[in-house]
Amino acid sequence: MPPSTDAPAPVRVLTPTGMLGAGFAPETIEYGLTLDPDVIAVDGGSTDSGPYYLGAGVAKTTAAAVRQDLTILLKAAARAGIPLLVGSCGTSGTDSGVDWVAGITDRILAEEGLDLKVARIYSEQDPAFLKEQLAAGRIRPLAPHGPLEPDVLESCTHIVGMMGHEPFAEALRAGAQVVLAGRATDTALAAAVPLMRGLPPGPSWHAAKVVECGGQCTTDPRAGGVLATIDADGFVIEPLDPANVCTPTSVAAHMLYETADPFRMREPAGTLDVSDATYTALDDRRVRVEGSRFEPADQHTIKLEGARVTGYETASFTGIRDPYITAHIDRWAALLRTLVTERIARTLGLSDDDYALDIRLYGHNAILEDIDPDPTPPREVGVMLLVNAPSQPTATAIAKIANPLMLHLPLPEMEYLPSFAFPTSPAETERGPAYEFVLNHAVDVDSPTGMFRTHHSHEDLHA
Repeated sequence: MPPSTDAPAPVRVLTPTGMLGAGFAPETIEYGLTLDPDVIAVDGGSTDSGPYYLGAGVAKTTAAAVRQDLTILLKAAARAGIPLLVGSCGTSGTDSGVDWVAGITDRILAEEGLDLKVARIYSEQDPAFLKEQLAAGRIRPLAPHGPLEPDVLESCTHIVGMMGHEPFAEALRAGAQVVLAGRATDTALAAAVPLMRGLPPGPSWHAAKVVECGGQCTTDPRAGGVLATIDADGFVIEPLDPANVCTPTSVAAHMLYETADPFRMREPAGTLDVSDATYTALDDRRVRVEGSRFEPADQHTIKLEGARVTGYETASFTGIRDPYITAHIDRWAALLRTLVTERIARTLGLSDDDYALDIRLYGHNAILEDIDPDPTPPREVGVMLLVNAPSQPTATAIAKIANPLMLHLPLPEMEYLPSFAFPTSPAETERGPAYEFVLNHAVDVDSPTGMFRTHHSHEDLHA
């Protein structure tokens, strides 16, 4: 079906990769520019890599990789005269993550002689403010979490609110040409310009979901990103590598990614419903999608993410190739746990409640555990001991107690002393503070932008 003649003009969203710093071939951006995009949108992170990056406020990507991607994208945006939007800067979207990406951006602009107005949108939240909202009954848990206690907010090292498209749109309307945002939904940055220009939310949000991970909706995700052309009746997905392909299956399948329901996905402003969507191949590499709907929520909400320190970790790793032990590896691991626990109690005077001990058998069942379909004995097993304790010295002391057993522990019936292999010296690696996610709650808000703070670079000129 062709776009409606009285509808807003189509909007083309170029997404070069699934995450800033992941890399992409520069020629895919050159090809993308020939398709006349209206905006470049790229995600800067997520919670996929666990709570450490939010808890510590550091990025999982290296500055050199982020700089490499940003240099290409900033030059492309300037040449095409279109905005560049980055969400969840610095992996977790902390204020320090936004400033880190902004610092890299400022250096690139200066070195390349580019004059672009940059907006920073901050998403970190003050625990005192959140406690007020909690007392007012405006914070509620998302499954499987229960009601929130005020002391949990105080225990977090960092708390971020997950913004929708509205702060991006507000920054663009204020003149920003580059928007570097804190924590945002993966789809918000790609949906911002289409929604700003009056396109329907159904195709806008669905297209944003499909492009969020770059080429993952193609048959060769390694080949680069994609471009979505959104109109009043649907959208078209095209790979940025001319040799790459989108199929109805590869595009439809992306609704399975990171969603609890493959047909419905919640955003701060409402819910995307693709249960009636159709996927049609336009040719051998492009797909058109129609029939997506968006149900506005009665109450706009902002999801909270927070992480806190759970203790300090020390890890130790040894390799076992003794055929008798690998054939009875579960019994051996149980014996290791028993003896280590006894020695910790006897040597350090600690009970089970004073620390946590995890033994993972890589090469046996460390990943699938009891549901592993292969029951045959492994030839080699890597034994990882992970200790969590209230202090780093205690965690390391526990790991050191386990050291002799991880080097020479025989099963009771063995008539010889086996030897195992530590790959590193020292055998213990101190991992520092460990973090856990403790917030999975939503705040009812009156304004979709009220919990976020925006700073424009050109405001400095008038300071």
